[in-house]
Amino acid sequence: MIVALISGRGSNLAALLDAGLPVGAVISNRADAKGLELARARGVEAIAVEHRAYATREVFEEALRARIDGFAPRLVLLAGFMRILTAGFVERYRGRMLNIHPSLLPAFPGLDTHARALAAGVKIHGCSVHFVTAQLDHGPIVIQAAVPVLPDDTAASLAARVLRQEHVIYPRAARWFLDGRLVIGSGVVIVKGSNAGSDAQLVLGPD
Repeated sequence: MIVALISGRGSNLAALLDAGLPVGAVISNRADAKGLELARARGVEAIAVEHRAYATREVFEEALRARIDGFAPRLVLLAGFMRILTAGFVERYRGRMLNIHPSLLPAFPGLDTHARALAAGVKIHGCSVHFVTAQLDHGPIVIQAAVPVLPDDTAASLAARVLRQEHVIYPRAARWFLDGRLVIGSGVVIVKGSNAGSDAQLVLGPD
């Protein structure tokens, strides 16, 4: 079973649900997150644990941990969860927590990735699914999708094209995990049984 953590509209959550993945609960740090409504409409338990209601990050994370562990998930997915997690929280879910990030890591960790990619003049941009570690946006990479940067791109147009690829690769990575196909060795992820034809770890998106 999967627990998904969100903060906003839940577009990646929708992709996970559309793929038939066993998302048993959705938790948001914002009670007004649109993704909670999406989850409830799909019959998935949706819970708000508002970070602003807690005096410290650690107290918030303890409440969040209690909610997650109540579902005993095999996998925790950060799907637009806009909170930096402490090392202790990350360690609790080491090896079973994934994140989707809108850049070709290790390039452009953090925020405003699309504007930064345009400012840097890169010709290829994309998104990455990775295991979560204490270092922000730096865990072992499971799969990436690349899209070309077009001459007339804006941050918004590039973001929209990358988001379509996020919706492709995040369900795929989650399924690989649940199927027991992901192996981490020396900080590198191997997908057991993968081949260049059908299970490539790099997806090339359309123009």
